[in-house]
Amino acid sequence: PNPAGGYIPPKLIQPNWDSQSAFNVNRARIGVRGVAMPLDSKINYFLLLEMGNNGITEPGDSFAKLTDASATFNHFKGARIRAGLFKYPGAEEGLQAIHVFDYINFTWVTAQMLLERFPNRAYTPNVPAQPLPPEVSLKGYEESVGAFRDVGVQLFETFKVSESWEVAYAGMIGNGNGLNFSDNNDDKDFYLYASAEKIFGGKGPRRQGLKFFAWMQDGVRTADLTNDGVHNPEDYDRERYGVGVKFLRNGWRATAEYMKGEGMIWQAPHNPSFGIGPGQGNPNAPGNGAFAKANGYYVEGGYRFPGTKWELDARYDVYNRLDGDRFEIQFKRTTLGAQYFFNPRVRVAFNYEFRSGDAVDFPSGAGPNAQVEGIDNRLGIQLTAIWSQ
Repeated sequence: PNPAGGYIPPKLIQPNWDSQSAFNVNRARIGVRGVAMPLDSKINYFLLLEMGNNGITEPGDSFAKLTDASATFNHFKGARIRAGLFKYPGAEEGLQAIHVFDYINFTWVTAQMLLERFPNRAYTPNVPAQPLPPEVSLKGYEESVGAFRDVGVQLFETFKVSESWEVAYAGMIGNGNGLNFSDNNDDKDFYLYASAEKIFGGKGPRRQGLKFFAWMQDGVRTADLTNDGVHNPEDYDRERYGVGVKFLRNGWRATAEYMKGEGMIWQAPHNPSFGIGPGQGNPNAPGNGAFAKANGYYVEGGYRFPGTKWELDARYDVYNRLDGDRFEIQFKRTTLGAQYFFNPRVRVAFNYEFRSGDAVDFPSGAGPNAQVEGIDNRLGIQLTAIWSQ
């Protein structure tokens, strides 16, 4: 704990943030996808309902929440059209489905900078870190995580440019309001994605290849982040960028991605004002995430042993939150993992994470370091089972 006996969220288990060890049904999903036969063989659909205990359902104690509801129209050469609620084009971790995600937890940069939390409708003060178990909930946000999804329209397509190379693009315009079907302002979010891949063989999500990709997101968030007793929401720019490379062949896998963000830098689930420090709630104060910058990267790899059901994985990730700000914190983590595949759709994963945090502008034990220096290692064991018809 910190010197006052409190525990900050990285020292607790999400999404409830009230213990340091727990069993949890993290995801429990049921969905349906198919082609709109006999109406039109060029239209397919996808519906997915989330019922697990996670950042999607936990806010508001929801029993279930719809995460996907889309239709894709394949009528036009060079431009497929997808409309509805679906994953927007972006970072590799966000695009991956759970059954092909090789780790239990996201990297620091993906979990904090990309897995978006949306401002509360009215100004909400920060919740202080509490003793364990907390007497006051550390959950300060009313809305669920964005789950890398938005409601909108997307154009996308893949082109074969040679015997072994493919290029792809995606462009989307959306509400910028996550899983909410309605929009909360008149501004729209714009998403762009491009990739080039050398294909080695195979098909589906485990297709072997060497892929280079880049993406960007640009939008506006409306929020009341000033503690002045007046409900006066303002607009704040939010931009995200990323570039990366991924390799998969003959059991070997390697991925590297660099990401950068400007504006609406999330601090913690108990900081709904997007600020920390004595000036939290003041948009111009140090430690305010509404105008801050951040960046991070990860490098990871794995090897599936031939003739066995075992895979070993390793990942290193860094996240610089509030980059250049007095309250900048650098998070680092090394994850060692192993997976055992009972069959292609049922597996168990073991992850051990060596984690640390450092407020680079404060001496040891002072300021934010009194909180983050206590971040210790974490062990996770996860069973994943997929059934399909």
